[in-house]
Amino acid sequence: MSRDIWDPTQYGRYADERSRPFFDLIARVRAEKPRRVADLGCGSGELTATLAERWPDAVVTGLDSSEAMIAKAVAANPGVEFAVADLRDWQPEPDTDVVVSSAVFQWVPGHRELLVDWAERLPAGAWLAFQVPGNFAAPSHEAIRRVCASPRWTVVADVPRPDPVSSPAEYLDLLTACGLDVEAWETTYLHVLPGDDPVLEWVKGTALRPILDRLPDPEERAAFLADLGARLREAYPRKPYGTVFPFRRVFVVARKP
Repeated sequence: MSRDIWDPTQYGRYADERSRPFFDLIARVRAEKPRRVADLGCGSGELTATLAERWPDAVVTGLDSSEAMIAKAVAANPGVEFAVADLRDWQPEPDTDVVVSSAVFQWVPGHRELLVDWAERLPAGAWLAFQVPGNFAAPSHEAIRRVCASPRWTVVADVPRPDPVSSPAEYLDLLTACGLDVEAWETTYLHVLPGDDPVLEWVKGTALRPILDRLPDPEERAAFLADLGARLREAYPRKPYGTVFPFRRVFVVARKP
């Protein structure tokens, strides 16, 4: 994407729900004393800071393509290294023992080729752990595609993408072929979201970012969100205790022998 479209405040609105997969992922990484830890796509850095707490002797670095996210990370997490970077240009240092990436590779073209390259470059004993959303066939994304395909919104008709991630089995095959010991699985979280239009608020922080960037006029944005909100309320009806938002995620934890 040509410019920074990320709003850290909007993305962090459901921080607890978004952080749960990160901790489920990291729980499977059994590195004891890594020398260097890289968090690829670190966002605003709060989760990167927990890696520094877990491995206090390691050099922990958080990388993200968003200047706004990195600015917030630097301000809020002193003592942790952060930098703006395109992950397609990143390569592990010879002493990088843990690479973590949470909900990022869906935005990175060619990420499968990058995984293969990193697997070759990582030192023996290193860990590569990532999770990606696997919900591109969910009603939320179907609603986005339908609204974008309507005659009123031809300006964004080309923005929704086909599913950009692989299945657990495909990632397993990919990294096993690189000689790694791989554990791959999927989990569907049933998030119970409070408030009005919570699914709309959720996707405003993720899937809608490129679309809203294409609609700079406030009235156009409001009209688009109104159209989409109506579809999302129908797809995810509010219950007395909140709105249930199923969210499938794909996890991979691999270790280089």
